[in-house]
Amino acid sequence: MTEIEIPRPTSGDVLERILEDHELFEDLLRLARRTDTDRDAARTALAEVLVAHAVAEEELVYPELRRARAISGHEKEHGEEEHAEINEALLAFLRARGTDTQKYDDALEELATVVNHHANEEEQTIINPAREDVSLERREELAVAWLTRRNELLEQGCASEEQVAALLDEAVEEGVLAPEEAREEADAIKEAAKEKAKEVEEAAKADADG
Repeated sequence: MTEIEIPRPTSGDVLERILEDHELFEDLLRLARRTDTDRDAARTALAEVLVAHAVAEEELVYPELRRARAISGHEKEHGEEEHAEINEALLAFLRARGTDTQKYDDALEELATVVNHHANEEEQTIINPAREDVSLERREELAVAWLTRRNELLEQGCASEEQVAALLDEAVEEGVLAPEEAREEADAIKEAAKEKAKEVEEAAKADADG
């Protein structure tokens, strides 16, 4: 496997550095989709930076933005919940054996969906308010702390199957994420609703054609 080097900046505006990671997520997701690249290396790099980014955010960035009243308690908790949902999709992706199977493609598609949703929402509801409410000086101080922790996690290795599973267990214990049984039941309900909606749409199309 060819190792993909993950950038490790050490300073700057924390908001801009977070946005750079969001762009890195997109780049690595794209590499993981391609068939002319080392998909396994892309998967490993993506997992590591997703986990390091999120853990450091929850430990340092979200609490500071909450103290500065740039975000509400609800926004902080919602960000943490979405990180847990990303970890759930990431674990399924890591457990997809091989890189040329339908299971791999399906798990990648689900991971991309939750990562892109979170990045979009975070940029609108957390990054934008923080840019208005937190001084550049404080954002630069926060960048040093966040990047130090992020890079430390990357250096240690933080996204093995076991490590991601442990993060999920912790999220359930802390009430950030519902237990697996409840999530599976909710997913089944959503899937049934999607099928019912599809039936309604197809029936409407048939009526229109008739």
